[in-house]
Amino acid sequence: MSLKDKCAPAVFAGASFLCAAVTLCVLGFMVSLSLPVLKSGMLWKILTDSWSPDHGRFGILAMIAGTFYIASLSLVISLPISLGCSFFMQITHKGFAGRLLKKFVQFMTAIPTVIYGFVGVFLLVPLVRDLFSHGSGMSILTAAIMLGLLISPTMILFFSSSFERVPKIYTDAVDSLGATPFQKLCYVILPQAWPGVLTGLILAFGRAMGDTLVALMLSGNSVMMPASVLDSARTLTAHIAMIIAADFDSIEFKTIFVSGAVLYLMTGLGILLARISSRRVE
Repeated sequence: MSLKDKCAPAVFAGASFLCAAVTLCVLGFMVSLSLPVLKSGMLWKILTDSWSPDHGRFGILAMIAGTFYIASLSLVISLPISLGCSFFMQITHKGFAGRLLKKFVQFMTAIPTVIYGFVGVFLLVPLVRDLFSHGSGMSILTAAIMLGLLISPTMILFFSSSFERVPKIYTDAVDSLGATPFQKLCYVILPQAWPGVLTGLILAFGRAMGDTLVALMLSGNSVMMPASVLDSARTLTAHIAMIIAADFDSIEFKTIFVSGAVLYLMTGLGILLARISSRRVE
């Protein structure tokens, strides 16, 4: 065994431990800066109360709900689009058309988030406002549609990669039986590739929860609990971006670290589940 072969496992293991250590340090940093809030016994009140700093109320429940609603709806919107594109690329049109679509999807991953936000402000917001005649057009639905477009490349690439890993002997067998492409997808490919599909869903959900600009520009940033998808809402990331200019010693400022820790734990749990499911694929 050469020196490179001996060193490579150690280097990769060291990089893995370093990434894990940095991740835990970031979480520890947020928890340490949240200690004044935790020691004051306000944690439960912050997690369940409404946000009104002028009246001494610093609850982030509406922001947690807004984050979950927008991220979940964006996932629902993006899922059929992503499955359809993956189906097109890997099953029905694996030739030039499929490769061209894949290149376009890869190009979409390089588009800055702020571009999606500007497109949403000038095109999607007026469309939603005129179509539903409700509010300003900046709502959960508007942000979710644009986030669905934003996270779809992640899902498409994961789905298509999972479809490629299905043993060719299975697809050849179903082709020999005269199955249609749709039957091949439903009865062979999806049952075999579901761990990769689940991984793509979880990582896309985390991507939607962690986005700041699209939610900040399109959701309306209302601190009230939303009652429908046409209501405005504020996500945790947008809330952190808007409150970070507050006085460093104020409770209002210190609550953003509680918000960050909550968001961190939500996305971290999703990534952990994604890693567990991806091991099924490997």
